[in-house]
Amino acid sequence: MAVKLINIGFGNIVSASRIIAIVSPESAPIKRVVSEARERGLLIDATYGRRTRAVIVADSGHIILSAVQPETVKHRLQVRDNNVESADAE
Repeated sequence: MAVKLINIGFGNIVSASRIIAIVSPESAPIKRVVSEARERGLLIDATYGRRTRAVIVADSGHIILSAVQPETVKHRLQVRDNNVESADAE
């Protein structure tokens, strides 16, 4: 069984099977989730100092900050799924 990996920007890669949600960082509840993850030591900042545009929630409880838009991460995830499905069909 192959591990599906998703590029979340700047060469950072996350296992697609571990992603629960990809959300925008603008709302107060998401800001609280990020703050709590930072306090618990479960925050992974993959922005390289740039503005956070997507917050990725992993099934392990880790919160991952990305500098790419949530739609871009979703598109990369869908493209990866389509490529795997077409390879399986062959």
